[in-house]
Amino acid sequence: MANLSKNMVHIINEQINAELESAYLYLGMANFYAEKGLMGFAHNFKKQADEEVTHSEKLRDYLIDHSAPIVLKDIKAPRETYEDLRAPLKKQLEHEEYVTSLIYKIMDLAIEEKDYRTIEMLRWFVSEQQEEEVNARTLLEEYDTFGSDLSLLYKLNKKLGKRE
Repeated sequence: MANLSKNMVHIINEQINAELESAYLYLGMANFYAEKGLMGFAHNFKKQADEEVTHSEKLRDYLIDHSAPIVLKDIKAPRETYEDLRAPLKKQLEHEEYVTSLIYKIMDLAIEEKDYRTIEMLRWFVSEQQEEEVNARTLLEEYDTFGSDLSLLYKLNKKLGKRE
């Protein structure tokens, strides 16, 4: 099996840690909504946190498959405080756009190094990030449309509580 370059191993390790930090961020959002009594929103962000952990595990497994070292770093506790119910939704979209930029940096390196296996693995992440951004944007738009109407906010909360 072809070895990964030191630069590739480093940047994938950085992404593993970024995914785990994302999970922490989303757990903080879940906690925020739970404190507000919006358990559907809380459930949605807990599921999102779980998904970020799964992303880190996928990258971890890739490094293991290539006999590459895994370096876990300290994860910073989320520091965000939210002034209203919309703020975490806006932060989620911004964060997903940021994570997309990180995936693109890994892809750029893989292309530069002609690392075809990593390019193939990253295709999944590129598609996943597109989905993540669309979902985050849609939720923000739904909140902007329905959030001021308490009965519609209740329905949105109920819908989010059914996320699998």
